[in-house]
Amino acid sequence: MSVSGAVEIVELDRMRKLIADHMVMSKHTSPHVTSFVEVDVTNLVNWRNRIKDQFKKQYGENITFTPIFLEAVARAVRDYPMINSSVDGNRILVKKDVNIGMAAALPSGNLIVPVIKNADYLNLAGLTKVVNDLANRARQNQLKPEEIQGGTFTITNVGTFGNVMGTPIINQPQVAIMAIGAIRKKPAVLETEYGDVIAVRQMMFLSLSYDHRIVDGMLGGSFLRRVADYLEAFDPERSI
Repeated sequence: MSVSGAVEIVELDRMRKLIADHMVMSKHTSPHVTSFVEVDVTNLVNWRNRIKDQFKKQYGENITFTPIFLEAVARAVRDYPMINSSVDGNRILVKKDVNIGMAAALPSGNLIVPVIKNADYLNLAGLTKVVNDLANRARQNQLKPEEIQGGTFTITNVGTFGNVMGTPIINQPQVAIMAIGAIRKKPAVLETEYGDVIAVRQMMFLSLSYDHRIVDGMLGGSFLRRVADYLEAFDPERSI
């Protein structure tokens, strides 16, 4: 190909080539469908704002929203185990371990997906510690090979970049990936005993891309709604 005009040529590095091949292969392999839900996370946001200083004192860790989302996802995966599977020819392999990958951007601009193993067995403090450790070491290129392997489901936080929603590409050989959008204050209709009122609420979108070969709209949509239900039912009086 000839290049003319003011153009800077940037060679793909090895990692970007691997990511590119993986993304193209995923789209060739899985017919992607994406479902969306809007979630009221006001209770969750207020709770984190109230306890974050105490949490830091007690555990020595900064609590972000990521471990709270991971907790809800792990619970929903237990409710809908087919989301936690892969395809092997004409067989579906339903994974018993809930190993959740957490897509993270590297300083180079490339992506890496550290994996929280057995996320369904960790409490919120445990999830916070693992998330912070993996994220910090990902930024410093200090992850071990086994820490980016064995994932059974992936989340990606597009809200980090101020995006409200995304349509992520499945991380093969998994069958679903969830994108977390930015949390924003919005007017919302609330039902009260005195009738409907409009209030300022903390709202966000979750989106789930799934492999339509084995995950249909009922399963994909129900799983996503269940994650949203867990987040909306978050107890604002929860102890840490």
